[in-house]
Amino acid sequence: MKLGIVGLPNVGKSTLFNAITKAGAESANYPFCTIEPNVGVVAVPDERLDKLTQMYNPQKTTPAVIEFVDIAGLVKGASKGEGLGNKFLSHIREVDAIIHVVRCFDDTNIIHVDGNINPLRDIETINFELIFADIETIDRRIDKATKAAKGDKTQLTVLEVLKRIKSALEEGKAARSVDITDEEKALLVDLTLLTDKPIIYAANVAEDDFSKGVNNNPYYLQVKELAKSENAGCLPISARIEEEISQLDDEDKSVFLEDLGLDQSGLDRLIKESYALLGLISYLTAGEPEVRAWTIKKGTKAPQAAGKIHSDFERGFIRAEVVAYDDLMACGNMLAAKEKGLVRSEGKEYVMKDGDIVLFRFNV
Repeated sequence: MKLGIVGLPNVGKSTLFNAITKAGAESANYPFCTIEPNVGVVAVPDERLDKLTQMYNPQKTTPAVIEFVDIAGLVKGASKGEGLGNKFLSHIREVDAIIHVVRCFDDTNIIHVDGNINPLRDIETINFELIFADIETIDRRIDKATKAAKGDKTQLTVLEVLKRIKSALEEGKAARSVDITDEEKALLVDLTLLTDKPIIYAANVAEDDFSKGVNNNPYYLQVKELAKSENAGCLPISARIEEEISQLDDEDKSVFLEDLGLDQSGLDRLIKESYALLGLISYLTAGEPEVRAWTIKKGTKAPQAAGKIHSDFERGFIRAEVVAYDDLMACGNMLAAKEKGLVRSEGKEYVMKDGDIVLFRFNV
C-alpha cells in the first residue's frame, strides 16, 4: 500500500513524514523544501505477529508494510503548472490513497503560505487543483469516447458516465462523490482521477491539544465536519508529538502516550484509518521458517489470497487449511486446535477473514 502525504507548504508534512518513517527528509520553514518525493517504508504494527513469533520461534518475522510518500507542497495554479504543480500531480497519481495534512494550530514563528490559518481554505486550494486536473483528464477521455462511439455503442454509456462525473467536478465536488455502478466502473477501469482516490484529512494540531481535548480546537472541528460531508477519513495528529515519539524506546513511548491520555501513536491510528478507508485486512502464515502478515482486500477469496504469496499458489490451488487467530491462541498450539476441530479445510469460494492463519495446499 502506498500513501501520499500532501498539503500546502509549511503545514507539517515533512515533519510528520520524518517522524513516522524516520527517513530523515529535510524539513524547513520555507515553501518547496520537498521537491522530489521522499519515500519511507513503515511496518504495520500487529501484536498478533508478536504472539505467533513467541509460539513458533521462527527464523524471521515479516510484518505487512506501508509505503509513505512525502509529496511536494502545492500552491494555487498547480494544475496549470504553477510552483511544482506538474511534479505534484504526477506523483499523486501513483499512490493508493491520500493523507492530506491540514494545519490546525497557530504559531507566529512558522510562516503560512497564505498569511493566516484557515484549514477549510487550505483544503479547498488543494481540492480545486485536483479537480481542475481531473476536468482536463475527463475532457480528453470524452473526446476519445466520442470518436469511438461511432463504431462501439458501449462508448455511449461511457460518455454518459464521463459527463456525469464532469458535471460533479464543475460543481466543485470530488469524483469519489459520484454514484457509479460496478458495471460502469468496469468500463472506466483505466480512468485514473485524482479526486477519486480515498483521502484522510490529518488535522495537524498543537502538542497540548490532546491534553486539553482536541474537540476544543475549532480548526480541527471544521476539518472533521468537512470530512464527514465527503465520507472521507479524518484524525487529529500532532507532527511534533510524533517527532518526539520517534526518538523514544518502546517503554518510554508507552509512558509518554499515557501522559497524553492516548493509547496509540498517531502513526498507529493513521495506519488503522488507512486500512479501514481502503477496505484492507491481513491474514497470517506461521511456521518455523517464517511468521508473516499479508495484506489483502476485504472480500478476497482463498485462491487470490494465496496468489499474494506466489502466483503458483493461486494457479494450483487445492484448498486452504484455516484457523482463526483467537482460536489458535486459546488452544495454545496448532495440534490442540486440530484436535478440537478448529482447523477448517476451505475451498476456492472461501472468503478470507482478518486474522485467519492459513496453510495453502497447491499443486502445479
